[in-house]
Amino acid sequence: MGAALKGSTALVTGGGSGIGLGAAKAFAVDGASVLIVGRSQDKLDAALEELSPLVHDGASVSSLSTDVTEESQVEAAVAAAGELPGKLSIAVASAGDGTIGPIVGTSVEEWDRVQSVSLRGVFLTFKHAGAAIAANGGGALVAVSSLAGLLTHRFMGPYNVAKAGVDMLVRTTADEMGAVGVRANGVNPGIIRTDLVAMVTEDSGTGKSYLRNSPVSRFGEVDDVAAAIRFLAGPESSFITGVNLPIDGGHHLRRGPDYSEITAAMYSEVVDPRIVES
Repeated sequence: MGAALKGSTALVTGGGSGIGLGAAKAFAVDGASVLIVGRSQDKLDAALEELSPLVHDGASVSSLSTDVTEESQVEAAVAAAGELPGKLSIAVASAGDGTIGPIVGTSVEEWDRVQSVSLRGVFLTFKHAGAAIAANGGGALVAVSSLAGLLTHRFMGPYNVAKAGVDMLVRTTADEMGAVGVRANGVNPGIIRTDLVAMVTEDSGTGKSYLRNSPVSRFGEVDDVAAAIRFLAGPESSFITGVNLPIDGGHHLRRGPDYSEITAAMYSEVVDPRIVES
């Protein structure tokens, strides 16, 4: 157990599982109080069971069911984080959503859903947590973006656009808020072993294309990303802001993973075969 974050409070959206939970654990281990938020109370309850043994030195962990697309709920989450022991100085926007399919087969409802969670949710978190952190004397905002914000991922159009927007939001926020002591950075994970990408295995067409185009030829682990978030949120990175950091084994040096195999199976009646095979 460490004490580098003792006296700090961290708000983590999407904290019930995956990368968000990994980041919450890293904060708790280093002495911070943590509020995890998400839409599934069952996931939040299970996450608290994992987090509680990590808390020490008077810190605490708590959860709040929150829809990050609703501004009033994000405001309530920021207020709740402010009630925990310590000072709210860290916020991680990890909640996100995605879809697989061609642009020509994407419904307006799918498009809006992905933009709402993956971009609007980050904006609302940065807006309200950023203001609170500034009022507390400064700290750090971290967005969980994606390799899809840096490279085109064929057949993931709505997600690509949302994550590219997150990357620009990070840079804009960093530029605006540095003067009030708030840093903003993002991480851009590649394929990470979480429930969200369970359909992609090393033996699948998508998995093989990813590994073939990665200098460090493996899938990432949650801890790989959590360690980077912890660094960007902590005092060790006090002179770093406006960075979108790939956590992808070097995959950004080449081309994005190929989701044509999955798309062909899901949209065979919609997509021109020439698009999938190109």
